[in-house]
Amino acid sequence: MALASMAAPSTARRRPKKISILGSTGSIGCSTVDLIRRKPGEFVVEALTANTDVDTLSTQARELGAKFAAVADPSRYLALKDALAGSGVEVAAGAKAIVEAAQRPADFAMAAIVGAAGLEPTLAAIDAGRAIGLANKECLVCAGDLMMERVKQRGATLLPVDSEHNAIFQVFDFARADTVERIILTASGGPFLNRELADIAKATPAEAIAHPNWDMGEKISVDSATMMNKGLELIEAHYLFAMPEERIDILIHPQSVVHSLVSYVDGSVLAQLGTPDMRTPIAFALAWPERISAPTKRLDLVERGQLTFEAPDTVRFPALRLAREALRAGGLAPTVLNAANEAAVAAFLGGRIGFLDIAAIVEQVLADERGGRVGSIADVLEADRAARRKAGTLIAGVRR
Repeated sequence: MALASMAAPSTARRRPKKISILGSTGSIGCSTVDLIRRKPGEFVVEALTANTDVDTLSTQARELGAKFAAVADPSRYLALKDALAGSGVEVAAGAKAIVEAAQRPADFAMAAIVGAAGLEPTLAAIDAGRAIGLANKECLVCAGDLMMERVKQRGATLLPVDSEHNAIFQVFDFARADTVERIILTASGGPFLNRELADIAKATPAEAIAHPNWDMGEKISVDSATMMNKGLELIEAHYLFAMPEERIDILIHPQSVVHSLVSYVDGSVLAQLGTPDMRTPIAFALAWPERISAPTKRLDLVERGQLTFEAPDTVRFPALRLAREALRAGGLAPTVLNAANEAAVAAFLGGRIGFLDIAAIVEQVLADERGGRVGSIADVLEADRAARRKAGTLIAGVRR
């Protein structure tokens, strides 16, 4: 099935659900591990992967009794092997090992590898026909048509984990999708929502990653600050829910309580609400089609008092405009958008460019590297590489 729906039947599980976590040491991965720890006997762990963090990976693998642990950086293989010596956990390293982890037998794979690096492992999980908790929006941004076709062909199940798409999923009438008028993604506005543009230009990495509501990794926190995160989510929503770009709205909601909304032809607007804690959508995906308890703070609307909404400022946050332009252009333009953004965010975090340079570099790369038609994953990977090369040239020319 292309995308799981709430209409799926609930069936009693007679054995623990077998889980693999691709990117277990990141923010989403660690939250997933936290939930599994709290449900002894309900889950068994097949495979865990990390990029370079051997210490966290080995600790998780021992504690959860994982059968397989892989680190993407080949130079960290011996460190991982030593850390897991005598544990019985099979150890591997390198890009192929991460793909192998995705192919291991499991009922559910959490796809939580940040950025385009998660594309091939996620596709491997799709090819294995897994139920997949999709926490990596870049996969659909880079290769949406190909990925959704592969999901359909392989009989895989996609369960969105981004809080916004998970919220839409929970209130979207899949049986009567033609009655959906619009979907509305909410955005906190990030740490610079009310800052003057001149002040935003001076923003430091430390300021950009200090999100007011969510506890996230550095890259996604910067994307939230530029609002590129919401632009990428717009593209992801287009593919997940087969919704045209012009019927996807973005609304600033600083309190991050209403996670997204679905508007219907009869005037009804359904929303999913909750406190800003990623363990809620993760728990939903882990347990689907059932539900499990999660240790999140319960929403108290009286305590919250006020919920506010406003239209986004595309002058202050040009990334929203760039994402819409890339989606309208189609083909490999979203791949180029994502690759240029990843390169620019890394440069900002490394102190090589300023905050406003991020969107400026992405816009220039999009103008120069539209990328053409999507014919295969090889086309996607080549467009990604070309965009990163162009971004690298532009980054090198920035004067600080």
